[in-house]
Amino acid sequence: MRALKFAGAAVGAVIIVIVLLLVIGIPSGFLTSTITSRVENATGYRLSIDGTTKISLWPTLNVTLNDITLQNPKDRSGITRLTIDRVQVDMSLSSAWSGSPKISEIVVTHPVLYQPLLRDRLPNADASPKPLAPDMDGATVDRFKIVDGEVAFARVRDRIDSRINAINADAVMGRDRTIKVAGTARIGEHPTKFDVKATTTAVEGQAIPVDFAIDMPDVLTAQLSGHAEMRLNGPIVLINGINGTLGDGAFSGWASVDIASKPLVKVDLDFQRLTIPKSKSPQDASGQPWSDAPIDVSQLNYVDAQIRISANEAVIGEARLAPLALDAKLAGGILKTGTTNLGAYGGQISGEMILDATSGAPSFAMHSDLVGVRALPLLQGVADFDRIDGKLQVKLALRSAGVSQRALMANMQGTAFINFQDGAIRGINVAQMIRSLTTSKLSGWQNSQQDSQQNSQEQSTDLSQLSASFRIDKGQAVTTDFNLVGPLVRITGTGTIALDTKMMGFRVEPKLVMTTEGQGRTSEPVGFGIPVMISGSWSQPQIYPDMAGMMDNPDAAYAKLREMGKGLFGPDGAGLGNMLSNLGSNFGQGGAAPGGGNALPQMQLPGPDSPLGQAIGTMIQQGLSGNPGTGIRSRSLPGTPTTPAPQASPPPPQNPPVAQQDSQPMNDVMRQLFNR
Repeated sequence: MRALKFAGAAVGAVIIVIVLLLVIGIPSGFLTSTITSRVENATGYRLSIDGTTKISLWPTLNVTLNDITLQNPKDRSGITRLTIDRVQVDMSLSSAWSGSPKISEIVVTHPVLYQPLLRDRLPNADASPKPLAPDMDGATVDRFKIVDGEVAFARVRDRIDSRINAINADAVMGRDRTIKVAGTARIGEHPTKFDVKATTTAVEGQAIPVDFAIDMPDVLTAQLSGHAEMRLNGPIVLINGINGTLGDGAFSGWASVDIASKPLVKVDLDFQRLTIPKSKSPQDASGQPWSDAPIDVSQLNYVDAQIRISANEAVIGEARLAPLALDAKLAGGILKTGTTNLGAYGGQISGEMILDATSGAPSFAMHSDLVGVRALPLLQGVADFDRIDGKLQVKLALRSAGVSQRALMANMQGTAFINFQDGAIRGINVAQMIRSLTTSKLSGWQNSQQDSQQNSQEQSTDLSQLSASFRIDKGQAVTTDFNLVGPLVRITGTGTIALDTKMMGFRVEPKLVMTTEGQGRTSEPVGFGIPVMISGSWSQPQIYPDMAGMMDNPDAAYAKLREMGKGLFGPDGAGLGNMLSNLGSNFGQGGAAPGGGNALPQMQLPGPDSPLGQAIGTMIQQGLSGNPGTGIRSRSLPGTPTTPAPQASPPPPQNPPVAQQDSQPMNDVMRQLFNR
């Protein structure tokens, strides 16, 4: 009886143990040696299992491996390796007993592939271990999943650690040898979604047809999809017969990737329409300082490339260029790109740029020519700048080095020439600005951004030419030949633009046209008489007359004012009666104002349709009240010496024609005003 009870207890214990083993799993550390040797013989890579290994029999046969490392035994550095937190394999017991395992699912959790970054291509790099294509012995896999995977690129010497992380992929294998892969990943800071469909072949080296679709919203304007034929030729992946679309633009071409050591990428694509998104910039970026955020282009040292891109039409931001032909070569960390005869709004663009990323501070050099390009659609599409229209000609030869935007601008050197012809300055009335200077200084460009669209169109300045050449050194762009020519205004001047601080300082000589005869008139435009200073930030400069420049040479100012008087009131002095009457009632014989002051009351100038006459009257007031005894401080462009204007010599008395051209009433007025 006791034996029966003991036997019954033993059977019960065995049943309990079997149930626990079926549910919890059978410890199977003894299998690890068999697994590692089998993998090494099949692939040439060394496999180590540092965690637990167990087998579960219920509800399906499940094998779980933990803490796995797979690495190349020839890599002494140990950088190239694959680590996996956990691998789970599910299959049916019946398929395992049949000798042809049917694996329903393999789940790989947190695999990390560590790949070294190489600056140079290694010789004999194709002598690698056996390809990872072990004999499956009749086994089939229905589904393969990757959960939270990573690819880590590192170079310890350069302190580089770049990763593709958050890789989640689900691959489904069909009976017809098709493989469908769908997943997501994060490349740097850019989320990516991909779908790939391929049909494998039983013949090694035969082309594999592949359909692909890639969504990368931060980089691509639309989905990139297409079809290609892929084939492995040793360490080289050949991708031929590429046909696809990027948004509404079709493309075709070929590519190859040599992954033996340092990757060598070759790409040749032809687009019907190529859309390149414009980089996002904060609002009112012109008034913001340049960023000090580091610019990292070090990744260019670890890949070589030969790229050719052509397109019937290229859209950059809102600008449209056609046709496009761009060649780029990257080798040893130096990128060279160039384009020739790029069509752009009735003109052509050509140029070349070299970017050197081999040192800690990247450097670049470029030259570019723009000829006959219409400025408004190009500048508006590329830079959201819509203030100038006309035919644009540009010649640039620049170089710089730095680790941020501010550093690049501060180290800029080279030359630049810019010329606008037969266009307009939109939203700004230059002639009105000059007239406004007689009453007060101006803050900003006095544009009409907040006005109605109709008023904005009225506030413009037609121009025949706007040109300047700059010599740039250490971020300071200096010009001595600024020139603006229009039907109603002419401006010449010199100045400096600080590229690093977005500041400017100009001294210009404006001239207004007193008639509407146009550019073909015989008379010359009349000068403002006083140099104008433009200083401050690019977006909101201070614009004011240089009173010190006038007082340095009063004879020249007197001559200018007399010329302006002729333009305002006619060469014969007609219309001066009212002005003389006002002057006679407001001044004594000595020219002093009532009460002993030196301020001139507001003059009633002839003709209500002569706003410029009112402006000149106010300017005369400022000239009289701005003598050295009034305490007005002089202003001049910092760093730019003020050169006194040449004094106008009085006309020789023996020259009767000159004396006849002067208006005697005008001379009397000027003599009373300036005591000359």
